[in-house]
Amino acid sequence: MIPQANPGAGYLAQKAEIDAAVARALASGWYILGKEGEAFEQEYAAWLGTTRAIGCANGTDALALILRGLGIGEGATVATVSHTAVATVAAIEMAGATPLLLDIDPDTYTMDAEELAAVLGDPPPGLPPIRAAIAVHLYGQACELDPMLAACAEHGVALIEDCAQAHGATLHGRKLGTLGAASAFSLYPTKNLGALGDGGVLATDDFELADRIGAIRQYGWKERYISSMVGVNSRLDEIQAAILRVKLTALDAGNARRRAIAAAYDAALAGGPLAPPARRPDAEHVFHQYVLRSPHRSDYMARLKAEGVGTGIHYPLPVHQQSAYEGRVALGPAGCGETARAAQEVFSLPMYPELADEQVERICAALRGLAG
Repeated sequence: MIPQANPGAGYLAQKAEIDAAVARALASGWYILGKEGEAFEQEYAAWLGTTRAIGCANGTDALALILRGLGIGEGATVATVSHTAVATVAAIEMAGATPLLLDIDPDTYTMDAEELAAVLGDPPPGLPPIRAAIAVHLYGQACELDPMLAACAEHGVALIEDCAQAHGATLHGRKLGTLGAASAFSLYPTKNLGALGDGGVLATDDFELADRIGAIRQYGWKERYISSMVGVNSRLDEIQAAILRVKLTALDAGNARRRAIAAAYDAALAGGPLAPPARRPDAEHVFHQYVLRSPHRSDYMARLKAEGVGTGIHYPLPVHQQSAYEGRVALGPAGCGETARAAQEVFSLPMYPELADEQVERICAALRGLAG
């Protein structure tokens, strides 16, 4: 069976370099917020094209830290989508803010820009003021960001980019994560840039915001053991930072390989019952996931499994329909109808750079077989 995800393959592809980096970090005798972490932050900011990057414990914390750094918490609403990993919504509540969940564009599965503009212009009654919007760049490509940025600017709302699935994706030639007030990246092992454990990083061009978040991630310390503001404990450890420095060197090549695999899948699907994923114009997709859609999802997944091809579902139940949130989180005027429909139909093919050519061809053969 070809697995839908295989983070262990990423380790084996760079095993010698990763093992050496881990040994270097262990030998240093410094394991939290040391030279490896500082170097990773500098190298990631340079690769991304921002002035600052700050490592933290995970991608959820990265979002929550941005909100805390912006002073957005209790008494504020944050708009985002329900078709996302639950971490996006969890981060809003971690910061003490109120989530407002909007619908998606059915072609790209990203936030409906028109609905965002509508709720900013005419906020739903009974909610605190909307102070921020979290735009989730899902599956590896950009949201319809231009009108979102304009609407947020018009209403004095911070736009935060959730780039957990979009390391290296671009819009108008600029990397995602450089367009909003700040951006958050998960470094979970299956991500395009993944640690061998947990990790996160956030980025911004706002030096004051970066300094504030840098203090918040470690108890609000600017001076050791002295909290100048309320903070948390969310630090990227030195071993993971050392590993990420190695893996960052292969990220661009890995993204190129993902695009090549996606092109092969596109060709295999031609003339068949399933359409390739939509691509946004003037944007470069990095295919964190290659997502197909059908009301007959279970049948297609079973047929692919019979051919030795693993699949996944991202995501099977919208956040607003999960028992922890159902009936208590606010929805936008569209009621997340497109979100609910997508959750019943989407499924993901294997997608990671280490897929061998022979495995890609096996998957393509199985896809061609779906036309029969």
